[in-house]
Amino acid sequence: MAAVQSPSITPPSAAPTAFPALAALADFKFEQLSGSTIASSVLVLIVTLLLLEQSVWRYRKGKLPGWKWQIPLIGQFADSLHPSMEAYKKTWAPPMMAVSVFNIFIVMASTTDLARRVLNSSTFTEPCLVRSAKQILLPENWVFLNGKVHNEYRKGLNCLFTRQALGIYLKVQDRIYRRCFSEWVKDPSPEHKPFQMIFRDLNMETSLRVFCGSYIAEDNVREISAKYWQITKALELVNFPFAFPGTKVWGACRARAATVGYLSDAAAASKKAIAAGKEPDCLLDAWVTEILQAKTWRERAEGDDTTERPNLILREYSNHEMALVLLSFIFASQDAMSSSITFAFQHLADYPEVLAKVREEQLRVRGTADTPISLELLDEMPYLNSVTKEVLRHRPPVIMVPYMVKKAFPLTDDYTVPKGTMLIPSFWNSLHDPAVYPDPDEFIPERWMPGGTNADDSESSKNWLVFGAGAHRCIAQSYVFMHMNAVVGSAAMLMDWTHEKTPESDEIQIIATLFPKDGCRLKFTPRVQA
Repeated sequence: MAAVQSPSITPPSAAPTAFPALAALADFKFEQLSGSTIASSVLVLIVTLLLLEQSVWRYRKGKLPGWKWQIPLIGQFADSLHPSMEAYKKTWAPPMMAVSVFNIFIVMASTTDLARRVLNSSTFTEPCLVRSAKQILLPENWVFLNGKVHNEYRKGLNCLFTRQALGIYLKVQDRIYRRCFSEWVKDPSPEHKPFQMIFRDLNMETSLRVFCGSYIAEDNVREISAKYWQITKALELVNFPFAFPGTKVWGACRARAATVGYLSDAAAASKKAIAAGKEPDCLLDAWVTEILQAKTWRERAEGDDTTERPNLILREYSNHEMALVLLSFIFASQDAMSSSITFAFQHLADYPEVLAKVREEQLRVRGTADTPISLELLDEMPYLNSVTKEVLRHRPPVIMVPYMVKKAFPLTDDYTVPKGTMLIPSFWNSLHDPAVYPDPDEFIPERWMPGGTNADDSESSKNWLVFGAGAHRCIAQSYVFMHMNAVVGSAAMLMDWTHEKTPESDEIQIIATLFPKDGCRLKFTPRVQA
């Protein structure tokens, strides 16, 4: 038998290869590179990335107005650190404008038609507020829901702003107004002082008591108010978007966690109290009552088809879900409502003839300052309602609402917004359109009264974007008018006030919403009843 020869094995170092380049790379020693070669390679890489960044910007922008070239990495971040109305108005001058901040591609849509198209296109867009909003308010928050899920969730919240519910809230508000007014007029200093943050304190206390009743301890009200201010500062349109320790977003996330804890506890306490037979005296109680009525009906209906069906069949909400709804409601209230109340008091001081008409109507309808405000009385105050409407138009608390584009969105015939774009419809132009609102920069409540240029709401309804439009239109607009009318009407009956005008009084500061740049310097004194 022939011997079997073993095949020879070639050592790896001697093995032939079909990839000589790889073999050469394996034998390459990085020590062979000179410092100049490494520097040149790094430089080439950086230049390539920068050119790519500019090319992507130019491609996305297309023919839209906007910078031809962007500052590398940060884009127009520096311009956005201190936003001004003058700069925004320049951005809103063309129908659309392209902007980039930290490589976030942004398109501003500034006409009424474009704004409405964005607001009504949930197939292409979803609310995002700002890049960090979901980190701060949590991604499961109902404000970020879209489509059918959002619509169903929203239906379950409509019961919170019925006329019956508003009547409960108004009693709470009236008590807080009167106590705050009493404190303001007792200030012994003859000097005017900024009232912007004082109005915010009133708003926060009103919101917490209306929404949560006595389930929030007195000691925690100011703490929650301070935490909400952290959240507000972090939700400005332009901010460093990552929650690194020490950043505004990081602080806001911690503030939200603590606040949600308080609100969850309040929801649990309300469920326990209503189950024990308590009469509703706040939004939480009204909500829990509706939930329990629906639950009882479902249980009884299983064996009895004759059981009377409640007007609204609500599902059960967890304490956490209820806390996140409250979180969003209170955020909108302390932010936008504080802005509107501030401008209302400033405008009434600057337009004494308007304040005189408000007082005349109050005296005619209410008789005396001791008469508590009610929904029935508010129904008889058309001039006060016109003042509130004009404040909201003249100084809109929400000037834009950012949306995220989910898929390529053909916004116009010649421009398709790329997926991943932050698309921001703005409302200022709509509410200051001279073709719809003559003398748009003037404060004229009479435009809304019978015989006024905008008395017929159908003529200006298309431009009336104070509360947005579409599926995400503000759910609490009836509450806004009630709160504004009640606080201004009662103040007119109980106090006199003057406004110390400064060079910055008519300039606008943007902190998520609008405020007078000087903080609205006022002095309140008791009103002597005739």
